Amino acid sequence: MAPTVVDVSIEATFPPTPTEENTPPISPLSPENPPKEKRRRRLLHRIQRIASSPSLPQAGRSRSSSAPYGTRTNLSCVSLSPNPPFAPASSGSITPGYFSNGSRSPSNISGHDLVPIGGVGATLAPRKTTGISSTALAPTTACLPADVTLSRPKLRSTPRGFYDFWTTLPQEVRVQIFTYLRPKELVRASRVNKEFHKFCFDGQLWTSFDASEFYTQIPARSMANIIASAGPFIKDLNLRGCLQLEQHERAETLVSACKNLINASLEGCRNFQHSILHDLLRSNNKLVNLNLTSMTTVTNSTCKIISRFCPRLETLNVSWCKHMDAKGIKMVLLGCHNLKELRACEIRGFESIEVAKAIFETNRLERLMLSGCTDLTDDALKTMVHGLNPDIDILTDRPIVPPRNLRHLDLSRCSQLTDRGVKALGYITPELQGLQLNRCTELTDAAVAPIIASTPNLTLLELDDLPEITNDLLSNNLANAPCASKLQHLSVSYCENIGNSGLISVFKSCVSLRSVDMDNTRIGDLVLAEAAAMVRSRSARTSACTQCPRVGLKLVVFDCNLVTWTGIREIMSWNAAVEHASSSLPTYPTEIISLKCYFGWQQTVEQHTQRVLRGDYSAASRLERRWIDYMQAIEEAGATGAGLRRRRRRAREAQLLHAHEEGGIIGGFGRRRARTIAASCAVM
Repeated sequence: MAPTVVDVSIEATFPPTPTEENTPPISPLSPENPPKEKRRRRLLHRIQRIASSPSLPQAGRSRSSSAPYGTRTNLSCVSLSPNPPFAPASSGSITPGYFSNGSRSPSNISGHDLVPIGGVGATLAPRKTTGISSTALAPTTACLPADVTLSRPKLRSTPRGFYDFWTTLPQEVRVQIFTYLRPKELVRASRVNKEFHKFCFDGQLWTSFDASEFYTQIPARSMANIIASAGPFIKDLNLRGCLQLEQHERAETLVSACKNLINASLEGCRNFQHSILHDLLRSNNKLVNLNLTSMTTVTNSTCKIISRFCPRLETLNVSWCKHMDAKGIKMVLLGCHNLKELRACEIRGFESIEVAKAIFETNRLERLMLSGCTDLTDDALKTMVHGLNPDIDILTDRPIVPPRNLRHLDLSRCSQLTDRGVKALGYITPELQGLQLNRCTELTDAAVAPIIASTPNLTLLELDDLPEITNDLLSNNLANAPCASKLQHLSVSYCENIGNSGLISVFKSCVSLRSVDMDNTRIGDLVLAEAAAMVRSRSARTSACTQCPRVGLKLVVFDCNLVTWTGIREIMSWNAAVEHASSSLPTYPTEIISLKCYFGWQQTVEQHTQRVLRGDYSAASRLERRWIDYMQAIEEAGATGAGLRRRRRRAREAQLLHAHEEGGIIGGFGRRRARTIAASCAVM
């Protein structure tokens, strides 16, 4: 049913406005009133004509939830007259005290008095209202409370609760975050709170415990706490040089906590007690790599415990353990069936045939280090590789025995070895890759030649301080050996009979060389030129100027009297060579030579190498030219005859240019003190 529409005429009357007694009434139409007063009265007149009806909200959109008014009373306007036009004064007027002066009428608004519009009792024009039900005609004008203002309050956002991101992460993620911290940082982070302390000492973070890097930076108690907390998780333990755990109580903590070790290094822990070390070995039967270098508590009894309780052992290092001998090595060889690497430098008792027989019968060792074992004799070495009384082949005059599995053999400083013992290694060690015979002064070419001829995989050969070695071994045997193309490291320092003829053949045939030590030999500039040619032939060049080269060959030529600055110049020229082709872009080297030479030239060579390695070829070439000018001027100054003073003056000028090259100053002025700094390339 459609709502009833009624035409309503609304009349509004204004009561007399209170004024001062002696002030005559001001007419609203007086021409003396300014236009601003007329606009104010017209605004007030329009405000008083607004109807107050509860049905008005229903005709439009719904009230906002943030409206400052209540829901029980519908307030659409506020009457500014003492008595509202449709209701008694007691229910529809504004409450006293709303205005600042506490009066019931807004007579003092803006400092002006309000006057009736059109005279007192003037009636307003009737207004027709449509679309409103008859029930909405009842006046329901509500008054405002005294504590309510007309301004709209600001919306306040609800404060969000604190989101703890750390506690919401899974346990595995939090542990993984701590794995990026170093041991010293973990100890510091453990002081934050109890939760961090728990995570920092979690065993999963300490599966690899390398105390050699930080044992001097953290307290001994913290280290003991780490081992006690993470002991069951530790698999790789390195206490090299750590003296903080040698106290009895801390060492017992180590023994009681670590029972799942796979790799253990106690090198340098000289004050460990016998009982603690033995208990540690008994409780770790999964050991694979064990390093007991320089430990005074290691004896033959320790080796017996290792042979019984460490059946999985593959690597053992007992070098410089003074209180044991080769008998302990024999027990380890017979008890540890997986042993592949044995380091027993400077251990006594290797002249024993029983020990040599055990090494031959097991035939499991791939790396044998016997450096400094002065008791080792030719008979013991022959027994290690041939056994006792082997059958001899009639045609080749060689023993019929299984080939040895040795891949690396170090017999340096075994002074009793001669050609008879070392020759036995030939044709019996086909897998040999490294051989060190330094300072075995009795050896000659006949001892090394059969080994070189029967080891096609040889990559390391050290023959330092062998005065009987000659050029024939290098030119006739090594240059034509099957290992020539694979040899990478050669050392013939202090072999005074080695000269140009032997090493030139080596550089022509051994094209894979990475380092050659020729200290105190009789080589000259031709060897350096051949080395530069070898590197030039095997290395490719690039047209990218931003690609920095790498060191491909290291040469050591200290105390070689026949090496002059001309040979050094050959190396420097190759390192900084930039080839300019007419039809293509310039090319740059990708592989250079690192040179160690006479100490008076070494600073210049190092500066030149550094500039080449960072790709500054122009600076390297400039340094090379000035150094050459300086060396030529020095030679001219040393000559006798006419013009001696002029040649000496030229030498001094060349010296100043060379000394100031690093500072980039041309001429002999400025930065004179730069020649005294450590990084300068001054020769004099």
